[in-house]
This record gives sequence, structure tokens and C-alpha cells, in this order.
Amino acid sequence: MDTKERIIDEALTLFSQKGYGDVYVAQIASAVGIKAPSLYKHFKSKQEIFDALTKTMEERYIRQASSIGISGIDAGTDAELYKDISEEALIKIGTGLFLYFLHDDYMSRFRKMLTLEQFRNPALSKIYTRQFYEDPMEFQSGVFSKLICEKKLLGDDPKLMALEFYSPIYMLLTVCDRDPSYEKTAVALIEKHIHDFNEKRKVRKK
Repeated sequence: MDTKERIIDEALTLFSQKGYGDVYVAQIASAVGIKAPSLYKHFKSKQEIFDALTKTMEERYIRQASSIGISGIDAGTDAELYKDISEEALIKIGTGLFLYFLHDDYMSRFRKMLTLEQFRNPALSKIYTRQFYEDPMEFQSGVFSKLICEKKLLGDDPKLMALEFYSPIYMLLTVCDRDPSYEKTAVALIEKHIHDFNEKRKVRKK
């Protein structure tokens, strides 16, 4: 890990522990083991560090999604994958992404930082909403809309379907953040949730 990467990593740790607003550039530099002037050779400001760690988080997610065979961001591409996917494969993808968001150290720290800041910093509150509500809902709605048009899923309101599908999964993620011992129960519930959703919405061939 080079100095720039260490700065991002240590900044994220401090942000997740203290909140973005209560961390100063000098503290980040000290955690890395350098002086503040040296840090400014890599980043012009704390905001620039935050922008870099956000980009890194997004890149990590795209790599993870790709590793399980989906794009994770392109609803049209992923709808094609989901058209004829087996329930077993669907559950594997769903639980795999849940466990990634729960256990990936970078994602976990980023989520904790935004959780701390959502009531203190309007800009970070908007990022929290976009990251954990708007973007997932838009993606899921896009997938469901295409699958309805392809007559693969039953339904007439993709947004409500997205809310029905996504909300329990995110709720269980936040529960496990607070109580890691709940993970096994959460995974079992997600598996059942995906099964029930599939049974309710999948178009059966006559």
C-alpha cells in the first residue's frame, strides 16, 4: 500500500470512528505517520480525500459485482441475466452481496461514517440517501421493469416491487452492523425472503 492509499485508508478509519466533521487533516497525517505538509502533496484538502475514498469504494463494489457475474449498476445488462436465472443462483447472488456489504472492511467503515454523519452534515446525508436508498431502488426498479416487460415477473409497479425486495435486506444489514451475532439468522431470513419473492412474482410456464 503506497502513501496515497494509506492516507485514504487511515482517513476512512478515522471518519468511521469520529465522524467526518470531527477529523482534521493533521490527524489523518499523524495516523499515516507523516506531517500535514507531506499529506498535501497527495491531496489538496480533506474533501479531496473523501472524494478519493468514495471513488475507491465504488470501484471495489464494481469488482465484487463482476466477480459474481453481474454488473451491479446496469439494470438492462443484469435484467438479461435474471430473465432465466434459477432460484438457487438468485439466492447465491443476493446473500453474496449482503455478506460483501456486511464484511468488506472498506464498505463497513464507509457505511458507519455515513451513519454517524447523516444527521450532522447535509451533504453526507444526501450521499447516505443516494448510496443506500436511491441508487439501489433505481437499479432494482430498472431490473424489475424490464423483467415485467419480458413477462418474466408479475407486477405493475416496479418501484413498489423494488421497495418490497430491497427494504428487508438493508434492514437486516443495519441489524447485523449493531449485532454481528445475528448474521446467521439474517442470512437465513434473506434466503427465505428471496424464495418467497420469487414464488410470488415469477411467471410460471403453462
